[in-house]
Amino acid sequence: MFKSIEEQLNIIKRGVLEVVREEELVEKLKKSIKTQTPLRAKLGLDPTAPDIHIGNAIPIHKLRNFQELGHTAVLIIGDYTAMVGDPSGVNKTRPQLTQEDIDDNAKTYLDQIGKILDIEKTEIRYNSEWFAEMKFTDVITLASKMTVARMMERDDFSKRYSSGVPISLHEFIYPLMQGYDSIMVKSDIEIGGTDQIFSLLVGRDLQRDAKMEPQVALTTPLLEGIDGNKKMSKSLGNYIGIYEEPKEVFGKTMRISDDLMRKYFELATDMAMEEIESTLNGHPREAKIVLGKAIVSRYYDNEAGDKAAEEFDRIFKEHKIPDDIPQITLPSNENGNHKIWIVKLLVDHGFASTNGEARRLITQGGVSIDNKKYTDPAQEISLQDDMVLKVGKRRFAKIVITH
Repeated sequence: MFKSIEEQLNIIKRGVLEVVREEELVEKLKKSIKTQTPLRAKLGLDPTAPDIHIGNAIPIHKLRNFQELGHTAVLIIGDYTAMVGDPSGVNKTRPQLTQEDIDDNAKTYLDQIGKILDIEKTEIRYNSEWFAEMKFTDVITLASKMTVARMMERDDFSKRYSSGVPISLHEFIYPLMQGYDSIMVKSDIEIGGTDQIFSLLVGRDLQRDAKMEPQVALTTPLLEGIDGNKKMSKSLGNYIGIYEEPKEVFGKTMRISDDLMRKYFELATDMAMEEIESTLNGHPREAKIVLGKAIVSRYYDNEAGDKAAEEFDRIFKEHKIPDDIPQITLPSNENGNHKIWIVKLLVDHGFASTNGEARRLITQGGVSIDNKKYTDPAQEISLQDDMVLKVGKRRFAKIVITH
């Protein structure tokens, strides 16, 4: 049994920037209710990176809205489109990934997406199903559906062209591939970030050309990073990963500026709009604590949110080390200690993913041992038993030297 059109629209339109076209969406919902047939809502994700953050989780949550309303969630893992690289919102050609990179990333995607979608009720498709079977004549036919002039209507392409930044021919193919996905899965609705509107509209055009009823395009906003940068990105270090520890998620949330809280509440939590308004009318710090708990709870549970808030308060108000910190076990030398390059210590034990990231943490003053800061990334340090390593504001580890 479906909810009324008005109830469904209230849920569907929360946090949505644009609906093309809303009257078509209403008609599709009417038909769905009348025939008791679920609509097919599509979201395509290219596994170009191994981790999902709360910014690129926004359209996944929108797909979940459709799933919870009784419609069919169609998730396309773009293992073929990932080899091209989505040109949306970028000012240069993306580097092409290897098939091995794509396969590795795709494996982690489904684990992470399972935190948001009911995977057992999700129709999961890989677009290699159809693109791997295409002949070159099929590619030519698909390419004939779009003109260069139409492609140059894209803001990102036109800016690159006028600035003399190269545009590779394979990038022109990307929106056609994404649009062709819509034909193959017979989507009624496609969800995408606001930077993907061109590709979503191409899907409408291609479906219309194939004598299909065109999909409705829904765009969701891009979420600024915790530093206020216009786009959350792992490469910028301003992201909150959905698989990060609750204490890390909470701590990062507390760094968000007050003027971004409303947007984070609406796009990154499941709180009702009335509750959000009431919370924002209170003291900003208390509102941020509620926000941090809500984001943690969305990916874990309420208990994890409460515990993360308590630990944050203990560390920063009472300047205490958190409970249950992990241990780093190292062998001793003849002097009973352990010497190690500080960069290697961070990378080997998961405090930095690369040597470059470790160097940045060190030079920025983010690494200390027993309250002594280390700012020289070339330094070799001598570690003793029971020392406490601190990286950033919230990550700790106890040094254990074995004899």
